[in-house]
Amino acid sequence: MVRILPLLLSASIVLATARVRSPRQFSADRHLRMGTTQPQTSHARVVHKRATISFSNPKAAEYLVDGTKIPDVEFDVGPSWSGLMPISGNANETRKLFFWFWPTTNQEHTDDLVFWTNGGPGCSSLEGLIQENGPFVWPMGTAKPIRNQWAWTNLSHVLWVEQPVGTGFSQGIPNITNEDQLAAQFAGFLAQFLQVFSELKGKNFYAAGESYAGFYVPYIANYLYKHPKAVDLNLKGVWITDPSVSYDLVTQYIPALGFAQKWKDVLGLNSTFLANLQKIGNKCGFTDYSKKYATYPPKGKLPLPSKAYNGTPNYSGIKDECAVWDMVYEAAITVNPNFNVYRIFDVWPVLWDVLGFPGSFNNQQSPIYFNRTEVQDAIHAPRINWDECSSIDVFVNGTDKSVPVMLSIMPNVIEKSERTVVMHGGINRTMY
Repeated sequence: MVRILPLLLSASIVLATARVRSPRQFSADRHLRMGTTQPQTSHARVVHKRATISFSNPKAAEYLVDGTKIPDVEFDVGPSWSGLMPISGNANETRKLFFWFWPTTNQEHTDDLVFWTNGGPGCSSLEGLIQENGPFVWPMGTAKPIRNQWAWTNLSHVLWVEQPVGTGFSQGIPNITNEDQLAAQFAGFLAQFLQVFSELKGKNFYAAGESYAGFYVPYIANYLYKHPKAVDLNLKGVWITDPSVSYDLVTQYIPALGFAQKWKDVLGLNSTFLANLQKIGNKCGFTDYSKKYATYPPKGKLPLPSKAYNGTPNYSGIKDECAVWDMVYEAAITVNPNFNVYRIFDVWPVLWDVLGFPGSFNNQQSPIYFNRTEVQDAIHAPRINWDECSSIDVFVNGTDKSVPVMLSIMPNVIEKSERTVVMHGGINRTMY
């Protein structure tokens, strides 16, 4: 039986533009960034236990990371494995994905392997590792890394991968135009990964991610279900949070009215602005839309308010007079120049971020942790300039031609998965 948690209407603008700051041009992710609760941490001394897995292939030793020698991490986090892995067995393959694998610390959960990816497109999964769900975290505004007592490695082996090609430390020239191609390249990477780390073959496999990974993860799962012999893993299900799953009109613009009304005091919106916003919502067909149609069980396909857009109901097709999301953004940033769509409670001063996350305002910070050569050497990364979110297009011409997952492959993924989880944090303004 398929067990499904409630599906929430939550997604982001489906764009691939890298660092623009106009609210009509936010890329899908850049990413949802700490919009949910930050990891709870512990400063208590923890004695590291012996690793729950070892690898017989001599090549695995080339990827081994000493948990006592990760720069600035002042405690033993145990062994892990990281580096570049090609996406095919071709001897001349130049496209390689960077990964960091961490074994579970729980002997009772050694049969499970979780793959984690951030979104973007083009945002590094190392952010997820050290600022969200990894065994150690370095939150904004803190001087050094600390243990994450809620690390996902408490319950599973976890594989963080910088993908697709062009993301983070990953190497090669991006040549994909859609998610099917992305999934095929990732499956190729997994096959090569399992050749080196063969003890992971046959594990229960779960694909997880956030924001634009709402495209990545379901398409990867769909590919693996369609090609069961592509990799020697037992795919069980998917987990996506604050994901891009459908048209911007439904997931971004329509909910903006209710979001502004709920958080008016946080955003600093006055009654005159809100009254005008309500009139626009009425005119464009946004008022009470979610209350009427976002129900379970659904009554059928969601009818799109045709008065609000021309052509495709994504950001470029939204009529200016119905661009509620943009109006709220412009009003909020006028009141609070430090307004951050990813963290709506942020005010001055800006907390220092060791990863230099590109928020909704210009925020140059240094030094960036993964740009330090001693860090790169410790994790077998190439000595290149690392960006948390890629400055190049990871899809050809910056365009992902794939159909949103809720309008294409998601039903198949849900049907074939033992569990499908779609969740939303609630206070991230780019994902409703």
